[in-house]
Amino acid sequence: MTTSQTAPAAVKILVAGGFGVGKTTLVGAVSEVAPLRTEEYLTKASVGVDDLAGIGQKDTTTVALDFGRITVSPELVVYLFGTPGQERFWFMWNDLVNGALGGVVIADTRRLDTSFASIDFFESRDIPFVVAINCFHGHNTRTAEEIRAALDLDPHVPLLIGDVRLRPFGRDVLLALVDHLMSLPAAVG
Repeated sequence: MTTSQTAPAAVKILVAGGFGVGKTTLVGAVSEVAPLRTEEYLTKASVGVDDLAGIGQKDTTTVALDFGRITVSPELVVYLFGTPGQERFWFMWNDLVNGALGGVVIADTRRLDTSFASIDFFESRDIPFVVAINCFHGHNTRTAEEIRAALDLDPHVPLLIGDVRLRPFGRDVLLALVDHLMSLPAAVG
């Protein structure tokens, strides 16, 4: 007697945001496997190209993507694709987004403007997303209402505030995305 084993259903989630906001960190915090990272060291050649203001001691950057996996059950696997944050790599987002069910925009309150492009990207493609405010070392000087207004977020877009280094916060972000996706009207087609 042979049994046929079917492959689990795959769900793709895109993790986006500005340069140095914590995308690689979030993927690494929640992935069940060692994430695939395409990081390279920042060099003198990036001076004047990459804005390091407000980033501190960052010495590497994602140049293609980050990839992680979460097995929810034998029938369901979630694949996380982290985007590169610098504008010179944004062309890759169009390929990375193919097949994505939803997205996570990571933002840093010290540099909220670096998140505008990610929010516009998802909104222009009608891809549901949540916003995760990464509080570096617990530092956040703005309320959720102030952040929502500064980002011009629609009221239905979930906004979470926490530390992306912490696995429970990463889990909460992904669960908020699932809840958000389930609350949307089913597509007719």
